[in-house]
Amino acid sequence: MNLTDKRFQDASEARKWFELQRWPNGPWCPHCGNAIAERITALEGKAHREGVYQCNEKECRLQFSVTVGTVMERSKIPLNKWLLAMHLMSSSKKGYSAHQLHRTLGITYQSAWFLAHRIREAMKDMAPTPMGGEGKVIEADETYYGKRETPRKDRTGAKPPKKGGKTGGSDKRVIFGLVERGGKARTFHINQATAWEVRGLIVKNASRKSILHTDEARIYTYLGKEFDAHKTVNHSQNEYVRGTIHTNTVENVWSVFKRGMKGIYQHCGEAHLHRYLAEFDFRYNNRSALKISDTERTENIAKGVEGKRLTYRSPNKSAYA
Repeated sequence: MNLTDKRFQDASEARKWFELQRWPNGPWCPHCGNAIAERITALEGKAHREGVYQCNEKECRLQFSVTVGTVMERSKIPLNKWLLAMHLMSSSKKGYSAHQLHRTLGITYQSAWFLAHRIREAMKDMAPTPMGGEGKVIEADETYYGKRETPRKDRTGAKPPKKGGKTGGSDKRVIFGLVERGGKARTFHINQATAWEVRGLIVKNASRKSILHTDEARIYTYLGKEFDAHKTVNHSQNEYVRGTIHTNTVENVWSVFKRGMKGIYQHCGEAHLHRYLAEFDFRYNNRSALKISDTERTENIAKGVEGKRLTYRSPNKSAYA
């Protein structure tokens, strides 16, 4: 799709596109699950808006459209603008701010902010499968970004360890990431980078038949013994690559994330950081290197809108980008 596509200009064409993505075999009722074509009626006439259906099951009898049961439910924003926003956010490598959406779509900033967060919710993978496997490499690393707004839950009060024996990062948000080399990435906003907290994420998301690559941080010392192999590089001694052993893939994920957050979004409330991480994960996991086009990325967002709702109010204009 290009920006002159009629689906970006006409709400009726956009609705038909969303119906094709959500209902490839014909409409079904999101209230009761009825998918029998003879028991679903498309309502027509001046009394009904376009795209409304009636479920004729005796126990249901409710009306619905393609937006019911999705992040788009009860939104007053036309579907062609929803579709354009999905396309812009999925095809922009470092993101697309709510201020820019507000100007591009011709909607208020508050509506654009809320729309963007709902699209990020659609980007979230709700059924992740284990990463890695026999002979595959998993890279793990932690990074620090932005001033934290919540206190660290630490009994000792000690600052977390960093590379080279130094300490720091106690006033910054901690993000942990896993990347399967040649595959997908998953990032998490965590309270602090401890061996216990990091282990919980790794064993839930990565197969221990994998080969784990990390830097020299002590939090991976004992964890690495649970994997088929554990290889490290010593960043504190300026060692970044030793043969095929490195963490450059996950470092690249951090690079794109930080450039996007600093250059596009500029500020992000800590309560919403996990949504921005889901957005960057989605674009990495649907990148061009995996032979996924901009159109396919948009289709993947449309397939992820179902069964998700966000109902909080958007903030003041000065609060978020």
